[in-house]
Amino acid sequence: MAYDYLDGKGPPSREDRLRAAIAFGGVCGQVKTCERAAMNGCTNLAQRKFTESQGCQFNLSLGTINSLRNSATILHGVVGCGIASIQNWGPNRARKRLVDPKAEGIITISTNLDQSDVITGGERKLREAVLYVDKELRPETIVVAVSCVPALIGDDVDGILEDLQKQTAAVLVPVHCEGFKTKLMATAYDSVYHGYLKKLVKLPKRRSNLWEQDEKLAVERYRKSRRVNILNVGSISASDEVEIRRLLEALDLQVTFLPVYAEPEDFQYMLESSLNVSVCGTHDDYFIQHLESKYGVPFVVDSMPIGRNNTDKWLRRIAEFFGLQKEAEAIIKTEHEELEKVLPPYRDKLRGKRVYLLGGEIRIVASAEIMQELEMEVIGFKAHHYDRFVEPMFESLHDIDDVLFSVATSQPFETSNIINRIKPDICVVHPGGQNVTSRHGLPLIPLFGRQYNYLGYNGVFEFARRLVRRFRNWEYNKQIQANVPLPFKKEWYEKDPFSYIKAAPLEQGSVELERMKG
Repeated sequence: MAYDYLDGKGPPSREDRLRAAIAFGGVCGQVKTCERAAMNGCTNLAQRKFTESQGCQFNLSLGTINSLRNSATILHGVVGCGIASIQNWGPNRARKRLVDPKAEGIITISTNLDQSDVITGGERKLREAVLYVDKELRPETIVVAVSCVPALIGDDVDGILEDLQKQTAAVLVPVHCEGFKTKLMATAYDSVYHGYLKKLVKLPKRRSNLWEQDEKLAVERYRKSRRVNILNVGSISASDEVEIRRLLEALDLQVTFLPVYAEPEDFQYMLESSLNVSVCGTHDDYFIQHLESKYGVPFVVDSMPIGRNNTDKWLRRIAEFFGLQKEAEAIIKTEHEELEKVLPPYRDKLRGKRVYLLGGEIRIVASAEIMQELEMEVIGFKAHHYDRFVEPMFESLHDIDDVLFSVATSQPFETSNIINRIKPDICVVHPGGQNVTSRHGLPLIPLFGRQYNYLGYNGVFEFARRLVRRFRNWEYNKQIQANVPLPFKKEWYEKDPFSYIKAAPLEQGSVELERMKG
């Protein structure tokens, strides 16, 4: 399918483009059936009669935008919308400097729109901000992140930047990531990629010599034929990248990581590669399908290398493209042998433990494979949303059709009710989602972390170690449960947790919860 969304200011919402679900309560077998039926009402059309909270694509967009090296970010909107940039400043600078020791941290300013600007418009402030950043800070790229207010009052951001481009040395990139335009915050990835595709992705200008040595040309062609772009995400740590590089370089492939912690010119050189490889379809599908449609660069997007079987599948797909199946099987055999040497003591300690996973839909299902590898019992999933990229991840799991599956971006009232009913032994939770889960006095482990390795074969071992370590001591959460009451009334915990979802198959989910009580 040819992608042609780039004529618009921003991408369509994922509710429209992927028919992604934002509300669901049931079991895995049901949600897979709904997907096969093209989301025929049972998920995509489901809504909530009550919403406690949900994610904002503006803040999620900043996670990727702020990672771009040699750039500055202008937050066009009210100053409070930039709060996410503050909490990421330290970790962001540290990761950038792993790539480039001279890299800056986050360079960001806000146009700080106020009540008067809502009436008179914020275009003057935007012009002043762009010219100030270009003159005083001299970045290679200026990304303008457009929040709700300028979109609502009709600021012509694209027109202003097109006009100012003639006066600035920096490349100006508008990113339309207004929070009110979607209930599905993962649309943020599409919004950022949309801006990058329009302004940063272009064929590099190479000097054309009248004569080139045949040997030099052959070496260059070989280099390009073995070059792989790995589309990384903010949830992938530096250790994860080391593991991915280790596996692919064992196949004699050259690896480039982007868009996170890349610099602007990397988006030109990436077109001189043979293959784009996604680590997470939720993150990358919009980008890589445009790259194939516009520049003819093929891609792999059907799995996430978390867990033994998922990593096998991911590695084999890449190897097949390059005709390196034999080499890949040798690597897989060696890695399996190493895992079988080290995992048995961890299985003995974790066998039979009941686990509930909460976070990004692809990541939680992929991570469940590690739980089953360790002979733990997966009793439930809570996904931020659900789309067609999740179902292939179920292939690595067994006996999963009757396991609880809910879809909710945040909605802590629902989460607290479910945990109170199914009573897991441990929760694997998206960072930032520990607030309500910690109130139940359970051991928690992050679904990902900047300092941890989760991907690849090493990731299986490291995850097992962290699980065992967590079961040794979770005294802090016990103290929270003993001293802080649950945040909702007793009557809520007696109700069906999915009672506020409309047009969703609730009955089976409720039956499953009843079965899991106690």
